[in-house]
Amino acid sequence: MVRPETRKAISVNKTDIVKVQDYLRRTFANTNIRLVARLKKDDSAEVYIGEEFLGVVSVDDEDGDRSFNFAMAILDIDLED
Repeated sequence: MVRPETRKAISVNKTDIVKVQDYLRRTFANTNIRLVARLKKDDSAEVYIGEEFLGVVSVDDEDGDRSFNFAMAILDIDLED
């Protein structure tokens, strides 16, 4: 287990944001998807379609295998017709 004080800071840079944004746009066939860097945190970016907030993309660089995780909460009120 890595102790918190020895853990390397992981950040999402502008290049990551562009690559992940392009991937999401292609995957979901929607050019309105955009990623926005967070002001107070650099370990993740916010995902929007237009002005609608969808979720957060964070980076995982554990064991040298860099990957990105997309987390989206779906509220029960969003499921109503």
